Order: sequence, then structure tokens, then C-alpha cells
Amino acid sequence: MKKLQLLIAVLFLGTISSLTAQDLSKVSISGSVDAYYRANFNAPNKSMILSDGSELGPQAPATSFANLPGFALGMANIITAYEGEKVGFVADLVFGPRGADAVFNSTGSSNIVNQLYVYWSVTDAVTLTFGNFNTFLGYEVISPTGNFNYSTSYMFSYGPFSHTGLKADIALTDNWSLMASVMNPTDLTDFNPVGTYYGGLQLGYENDNGGTWLNLLYGDQDGKLDDTGLLSPVSMSAGSTFQIDLTTGYNVSEAVYLGINATYNTTAAGEMYNGTSIVDTDGDGAGFYGFAGYLQAAASENFSVGLRGEYFNVFNNGLDGVVGVDDAGDGNVFALTLSGNAKISENFMLIPEVRLDSMSEDNYFLNNDLAGSKSLSSFLLAAVFSF
Repeated sequence: MKKLQLLIAVLFLGTISSLTAQDLSKVSISGSVDAYYRANFNAPNKSMILSDGSELGPQAPATSFANLPGFALGMANIITAYEGEKVGFVADLVFGPRGADAVFNSTGSSNIVNQLYVYWSVTDAVTLTFGNFNTFLGYEVISPTGNFNYSTSYMFSYGPFSHTGLKADIALTDNWSLMASVMNPTDLTDFNPVGTYYGGLQLGYENDNGGTWLNLLYGDQDGKLDDTGLLSPVSMSAGSTFQIDLTTGYNVSEAVYLGINATYNTTAAGEMYNGTSIVDTDGDGAGFYGFAGYLQAAASENFSVGLRGEYFNVFNNGLDGVVGVDDAGDGNVFALTLSGNAKISENFMLIPEVRLDSMSEDNYFLNNDLAGSKSLSSFLLAAVFSF
């Protein structure tokens, strides 16, 4: 693996060195480095051996990133971009735990690739992008430099992270935009092992104070709906997945910003191969939905405070182990996150954060007495450097 990663780096540097001086003026390098400290207030901060002999890891919210105990690493992010008059590329590489979590479905030598795409501005109004790009759904992003809160929401964690495919961005007017795409199934970014595809649409409106985006995603994730030859007897396939997502954010005043994200995701009950044919399975679809509000206020030029409140609901066992569920497979969580952004310099930010996760069902978390609890309170302090 190290040799393969070294080979990627050598090829990358070789490409940069072959560019002319005029080309180099169009190349930019940016990125970030982050680390953090995290501790629970009302739960253990270390692994525990339970009475049945199994090991339980440190208690943490079931969201992506910022879930490790004590002093922990985020990621190093290096983004190289070439911006020509009509064409260009972006090579976005990530290293560290946060980066590994972001590209969890990648394999082989490209498991450090967060984004890798080329684009062509066909006209002033139409741009085509081909390759691996971060998702257009949701309010939050993978890089900590793009979020106010350091820890991430449930909706972001279980919506898509990245896509590989072809998309067209179309400027309809000065304020309205449309994006249409065809892509591999969600987060299958290196290649397509299942032979099915997703379609994506986004309608956006932006003005000087912010914007609103309506996002749609539809497709077959596992590729087993019509491929009986790939199914062993009595094997199951998931049905098609549909997700609709609304993201909006506006500056209410010079010092106050308000953002909203709402999403709904459902996967049909699917089909079963009984050894001779594919038959429909009974049952309702499964999935999740949620709503989050983001309120941020600038106390001074160098310090801002932000509150994220999120309600997240799982239905019909739509996600395994994310929240506590009842006998019907339904459950929800309310998470409240208060964060500060302290700007130490132009490139360096400290983010203190307090978070409370409260489940609808008991016994999801363990408290300091190792008794079941529905809530978890925690603190973290993150340091983020960008360049």
C-alpha cells in the first residue's frame, strides 16, 4: 500500500513538473490540517469489557468524524486544481482518520482520493464535470473548513458522501441554476461493481444573502434487481432508493446567519431470488428523515458562536445501530450542538464544542455507572489550519 501511494505521489509530481510556466500560473494548491480532543461528561471515555466477554468501544454519537476519545487526529487535506479558460481538474487527497472515514467505500491505491475530476466549460452557461466529486446533497461537507460545527450531523453522516459520474451544471439565469447527473451507486467512487446507476437533480436559487437548493437522488444501490445470475438461492436485494433534500442558508443581518436542512430517504422493500426466479418481498420501505437548523452569530471579528439543533428519525429498521429503535424498527434522536469559532489568525481556527445527543429509546448509551442511558453529553476542542 505504501509503495502504491508513493507511486501516486511520484506520478502526480511528475505531471506538475511537466507543465509549462504559463500552465503553472493556473495551478493552485490548498488544503487543511486538523486535530482535536474529545471527552464525554456522562459516559466512559475508554473501551470496556462487558459481562459476556465482548468489548464495547468508547461511547460516542453514531455520526461521522470526531468520535475518537482523548487527543485524536482529523485529517490532512491537499487539493491541487488547474483552472484553464475552458477546462480544468481537481485532485483532492486526504490522509488520517477523518479522511479514511470519508472514502470508506474506496479500494486499493485510491483510498486517499476524496475528489478527482476534470471539467469542461462548454459555454458560459454549461459546465460538464467527469469523475469523483463530493455530494451535492445536504448542508455539511467533509472538510472541517467548510462547516461551522466540527462534529457532523446524522443527516450528513447517512446521506451520500461522494459520487463518481458525469454531471452538467447549467446557469438558467443570474440567480437560478440546474444540475443533472448520472452516477455510480452512492459512495462507490473507484468504479462500479454492481452495474446499476443513480440519477441526480438539483435546482438552486442564489442571491447576495445566500441560497436555496432542492436536491433529488434516485437509483438502485446493490444492482441485484434484474441480475438473477448473480444471486444465490434465497438471497435478498434492496429495492431502489429515493432521497429528497432541501438545503437553505441566508444572512439575516451582518452578524446573524440562519441555515436549514431537511431530508427524506427511503429504500423499497426489494426482491428475493428463490432459486428459479425473482419475486417481490412484502413489506414497507425503510429509511430515515430529519430536520436541522443552524443559527450562527458573530460576537466580534474573530469570534462567532453557532447552534445546531437536529431531529433525526429512522423507520422500519432503515439504518442498523444508528439510533435506538422499538420493536417496529422505529426510533429517533435529538442532537444539540453548540460551537464556537475562535479565529487565531487568518489560517488558524480553534473550535470548542459541547454536544448533547438524546435518543427516544433507553439503553442506547452507557453512563459512567455502566447503566443504560438514552443521552450522551460530550465536549471537544478542535484545531483547524487551512492554507
